[in-house]
Amino acid sequence: MTEAWDAAVEAQIRGAVQRGEFDNLAGMGKPIPGRGMPYDESWWIKSFLEREKLPSHLLLPTPLQLRRHIEQVPDEVRDLPTEQAVRAFVAQLNARIVAWLRNPDGPRVAIRPVNADEVVHRWRAERTRPEASTTTEPGAAVAPARRARRSWWLRWGRRR
Repeated sequence: MTEAWDAAVEAQIRGAVQRGEFDNLAGMGKPIPGRGMPYDESWWIKSFLEREKLPSHLLLPTPLQLRRHIEQVPDEVRDLPTEQAVRAFVAQLNARIVAWLRNPDGPRVAIRPVNADEVVHRWRAERTRPEASTTTEPGAAVAPARRARRSWWLRWGRRR
């Protein structure tokens, strides 16, 4: 039975070659991708991520993904318009962290919920920083430094 099957398949291939169905295929004349490279067991995962343009951090276990999100919190909240939006973002992240802490899986990694007040404080500091640096007067940035020096000198002089 297998001989008959092989013969039928070979006959179809020969017929397709004679009709020219294998001429001008995509990739003709190009080297085979990955040829000469050592074998990689996860080649199909890497090719899937590359083909679908997915970030590779999706392959990380849950605690490492959460740690990565915690590290990226300042960058992600920077463009949020209100303090409520920042607190909502942190609350959503903390909910995911608490859910993982209740039922941990994957490697044991120390993860704590994010302090919303600290994130809001940093967010406010970053929001006020650009306003202070975009002054139009050339001497405006120097004046606070002079005041700080002068107040230090006055305090030092009073202690003597």
